[in-house]
Amino acid sequence: MSQERFGIDLACMAGSLEERLRAAEAAGFSQVMLWARDLANHPEGYETAVRRVRESGLEITGLQLMRDYEGMNGPAHRYKLDVAKALLEICADVGAPLLIVSASAALPRALAPERAEADLRKLANLAVPTGVRIGFKAIPWSHTGADIRSAWDLVCRAAHANLGLVLDAFHFIAEGSAFGILDEIPPDRIVLVQLADFGVPALRENQPHDADRMRVFPGDGVQSDQVAALVRRLDGLDYEGSYSLLVFNKDYRQLPAHAVARLGIRSVGWIHDQALRRRLPLRRAPAR
Repeated sequence: MSQERFGIDLACMAGSLEERLRAAEAAGFSQVMLWARDLANHPEGYETAVRRVRESGLEITGLQLMRDYEGMNGPAHRYKLDVAKALLEICADVGAPLLIVSASAALPRALAPERAEADLRKLANLAVPTGVRIGFKAIPWSHTGADIRSAWDLVCRAAHANLGLVLDAFHFIAEGSAFGILDEIPPDRIVLVQLADFGVPALRENQPHDADRMRVFPGDGVQSDQVAALVRRLDGLDYEGSYSLLVFNKDYRQLPAHAVARLGIRSVGWIHDQALRRRLPLRRAPAR
């Protein structure tokens, strides 16, 4: 597995857009995950932000984030479609091949599966002319896709080639999901794997939103064995997509971007050493 398949999410780092792009490249990353706010909130304007991204020479893994999309009615649904169209335009402007859509948490009760699948199918179809793929991501506090199994079921129901699954290792491990579920998902339907380790051992005693901000880079936390095992499992299943380091951490946000990017690239090295090389069979000396 080549290092080029590993990127870092700009949300891991503090600083201006330009500082974070330079830090990622200097550390050795060839791709980064963008957030729409990185472009919309640029002090010199959106067009300048797009130009800086293009000039960086970095590959764009995808764009974060469409929230609370599926299940809206009437004006609220039309409003969400307008937001989705604008995000797809941003993807086209910066060359992002993927728009991440997190499972809706806006509804007070479970949504009928047929309604959610219809909404996702509409969005996937809307994205086809732009050349952007839609990645649906489970989040524990969602009513439509609280875990990887329910999210995959919804992707299957939507039955659209332009819709795939985003696997967040942090949530996947926190849910206690059996790795066997991965055997049921064709690897080409996983459009991205986001990686993070756990900064605290008693994750489930915390509220989900708080726990989500206790991430550390893979190899620096208390669930390193589980993260490594997950990457080995995906590699063994011939997953060929990208990995993105996604770490929300207040400690990292008070450090210079270049320091955090170096921690990230060190983590990529750990993944190679611990998760990938260990699955290679030992070569036995020939018998004499």
